[in-house]
Amino acid sequence: MTKVFLVEDEFVVREGIKNNIDWESHGYDFCGEASDGEVAYSMIQKAQPDIVITDIKMPFMDGLSLSRLIKAEFPWIEIILLTGYEDFQFAREAIKIGVSCYLSKPISGDNLLKEVDTLAQRAMEKKQEREATKRYEAEMQERTELDKQEFFRNLLKGGKSFSELVEGAKKLGIDISGPCYNLVLLKLWSTRHESFEYSDSVIEIEKKIREIAQKYGAVYFDLNIEGIALLFKGESDKVINEAIAKCVDDIKSMISEYSHIRYFGGVGQCAGRITEIPESFRWASRAYAHIYLTSDNGFLMGSEEVLQPVNENLILSAIDPKHIDRKHIREFLRRGDGSETEVFLMEFFNGMGPGAIRSTMLRQYIAMDMYFCVSDFVENELGVSKSDLGSEMEVPTPEILADEARTKEYLTDTLKKAIEIRDNNNSGKYHDMIKEAISYIYQHYGEEDLSLNILAEHVNFSPNHLSAVFKQETGQPFIKYLTDYRMDQAKELLSTTSKKSNEIAMLVGYKDPHYFSYLFKKTQGLTTTQYRSGMSMEAAK
Repeated sequence: MTKVFLVEDEFVVREGIKNNIDWESHGYDFCGEASDGEVAYSMIQKAQPDIVITDIKMPFMDGLSLSRLIKAEFPWIEIILLTGYEDFQFAREAIKIGVSCYLSKPISGDNLLKEVDTLAQRAMEKKQEREATKRYEAEMQERTELDKQEFFRNLLKGGKSFSELVEGAKKLGIDISGPCYNLVLLKLWSTRHESFEYSDSVIEIEKKIREIAQKYGAVYFDLNIEGIALLFKGESDKVINEAIAKCVDDIKSMISEYSHIRYFGGVGQCAGRITEIPESFRWASRAYAHIYLTSDNGFLMGSEEVLQPVNENLILSAIDPKHIDRKHIREFLRRGDGSETEVFLMEFFNGMGPGAIRSTMLRQYIAMDMYFCVSDFVENELGVSKSDLGSEMEVPTPEILADEARTKEYLTDTLKKAIEIRDNNNSGKYHDMIKEAISYIYQHYGEEDLSLNILAEHVNFSPNHLSAVFKQETGQPFIKYLTDYRMDQAKELLSTTSKKSNEIAMLVGYKDPHYFSYLFKKTQGLTTTQYRSGMSMEAAK
């Protein structure tokens, strides 16, 4: 029902308008009344009526001032101004504000109802437009997330000026203004599945993490298969660190309810300006790299590397044998990203003890063990024979192992090559999966509830991973692909049948004909009627 709110300081007039019209029988919800604009404003904010009827002359806040506030916050609300004064200046000001109707008192109930009826249709159309816009924005959330990912990468790459970053954030509806910043990186997955497989628990948890992040003023970035990034901002390091501590506690408490979910997070160090966020990311990445070095859940703070003098006996006696474990390397080879290699190796060696990388004996042992581990992974898990690899997987020479820098370079290249082989090996699987996904879209596009989550469940991929791979393989986000396909089918039906627009809407997956009409015009630049007329004219030529 269309909601009507009344603001009138004269009690007799207010009671007359309220009681002399049977609002409900005419299809209206009389949702509230107030005796002046000041009292009315907070009530209107809560009730959000479709039509406001208000007197001009009132104590505390007059009708024009109230109308300005209403139009500034709720531009879709229709306003009827009542006055006992014939003043052109008032009328001119009312028009400038955007008031819909200007009526002189006294006014009969029938005449007022006639004006309300006229505005009710306009209010309904505006409401449908708002709802359609809101739904469109919700459906296009996937595109927004991809744009946010691109913005986040630009934030980390550096090279952008402060004004460019602020402008980019503004376009995405992100507020990044603040004197201090810090980053938290987080990844979670179900132990019942591979990290890229569909898991309704992970989807549920990610939604809750968004809500927790919002609670503490953090900006949530969905990085697809790379995990989640939370950008905190505040007045000082202390304020930010307190917010992070509370946020982390809430996340840990929430995830503890899911016994089959594993998670790990890395916390950066505070940055004094927006252009220093890449440095905060570097610290968070160092801490986050321990995800491959431990089987424990938790969050780790990025901290300074402690350098010790080289002393072989001291180093070897301080070695933590838990870190000399192939399972850490295998974990990274299975789920890591090539861009994380340097940080992983740094933390892999640091975890063994101070200065471990500078021990020649230990470095040679680890390098050879890593070579055999990588070779075994490529051959037995990826199914690529050594003969097919050729010179891609070289055995480390004594010259390489004698030098710390060359050993680091060798290990980095070796791991990156293995990950590249893994990704290339998966590309064929991705291609088949996307073919299956597209086939599913073609078969089910007429079902309104078709979504990224439903498609992800069908092909057994996590929504985040599917979104990334779908965009990579087709050049379009899933929702854009689906919408374009539905619009193409709608145009075909408009061109070849005499079906009504609301029938076509149902056939292509939209139960709400108003939303279909909105979406068609939004994407095609003209209404369904205009499109059909244009096609008829083309056919007649």
